[in-house]
Amino acid sequence: MLAQYRTVKGFGQAEIVIKKSRFIGYAQPVETEEEAIRFIEGIKKEHWSATHNCSAYMIGERDEIQKASDDGEPSGTAGKPILEVIKNQGLKNVVVVVTRYFGGIMLGAGGLIRAYTDGAVAGLAAAEQVYRVLHREVLVEIDYTWLGKVENELRGRGTLMGGNVFADKVTLTCLPVAAEAEAFTAWMTDITQGQAHIVQGEERYIEHAELP
Repeated sequence: MLAQYRTVKGFGQAEIVIKKSRFIGYAQPVETEEEAIRFIEGIKKEHWSATHNCSAYMIGERDEIQKASDDGEPSGTAGKPILEVIKNQGLKNVVVVVTRYFGGIMLGAGGLIRAYTDGAVAGLAAAEQVYRVLHREVLVEIDYTWLGKVENELRGRGTLMGGNVFADKVTLTCLPVAAEAEAFTAWMTDITQGQAHIVQGEERYIEHAELP
């Protein structure tokens, strides 16, 4: 799994008007090609009367899946520019659709490329870009006598937390960055003088506005 990657937080929609043509940019995070296709088909169904619904998506840790559609626009003037925006912004696991309602003025090949580029940029901006960073759960079981010290140390380190379980002992769910899980475990063992029972759990992605 990737240590981190950049994507969009959720659904985004934005509209621009160029020489009386409406261009509506849509963006959505997706994990599979099937999700991307469903999203595109949903936009097409919603805008069945639009002149064009052009799209592109890029999916996979190594961008293995890359598809683009001009949907009737001249070859290379719509789908490819949308895909290039995704690439240039360094995004992964994203689908973008730019819907066009023709306004009666021809834009020419260069004008179309710029318009679909701008539509994709607007849609992605509306979707709010985030970083997904791989974290690992580290479960730390301690006696109550250690709780105050450990919580203070965790706050000082800025460790993300996933909740506490209070029983005969306290179990803290800590969420360090996955690459730092071993160092975190050693640090926690040190500050508890070996009195904590520590178990590393599953890895999961957590969204961040900026890289931690």
